[in-house]
Amino acid sequence: MDRWKGRVALVTGASVGIGAAIAKSLVQYGMKVVGCARNVKQIETLAAECVSSGFSGTLIPYKCDLTVEEEILSMFTWIKGQHKGVDVCINNAGLAHPEPLLSGKTTGWRNMLNVNVLALSVCTREAYQSMKERKVDDGQIININSICGHRVINHPDGHFYTGSKYAVTALTEGLRQELREAKTHIRATCISPGLVKTEFAYRLYCDKPEMADATYNRIKIGDIEITPVEDSL
Repeated sequence: MDRWKGRVALVTGASVGIGAAIAKSLVQYGMKVVGCARNVKQIETLAAECVSSGFSGTLIPYKCDLTVEEEILSMFTWIKGQHKGVDVCINNAGLAHPEPLLSGKTTGWRNMLNVNVLALSVCTREAYQSMKERKVDDGQIININSICGHRVINHPDGHFYTGSKYAVTALTEGLRQELREAKTHIRATCISPGLVKTEFAYRLYCDKPEMADATYNRIKIGDIEITPVEDSL
């Protein structure tokens, strides 16, 4: 991780869960991390924790609604002005709504597509352009996918979400092919966790927290621990 000290990473959905753990770990290893989310106060709290822990990097909170392309573009313009550009882009933000294929609301489907697919794609494009214009040839674009991006679990509430994560699998492979054609050493990575205890299920079942509890109680789940190694970053 030494070569990444002082360099800039963007982590989307950095306010809670896996995104917050990634942001904290990268700061610990000396990176400048722009953590974005709609709820920036939680990232501000995490940034203060990083300072009090004496981490060598910096966490920079940035308020951004990833469903609005103009806000994403403004964020990248701000990063360029303040920190020259992005060297690592971690597309972590993702969400689910309990909207089955036979009875779900279009608004829920659209929101999942906007965050899980379109925002990821816009951030990927802008991060690549940032690296390209600065001749950064060792950058990283990392998509936080899901086991649902590789298998369809028999659970109607998650079928549309699963479709969005299958899209992430395809998009990551397409990105790898395009990067190869561009003859760049920028790397595309896809990480597909299984069930991790975060706020994810509680947001999915925001009106029925007992269903979220039941989801996490079915399987024994450990704490989130992110340990970057040279082979992955």
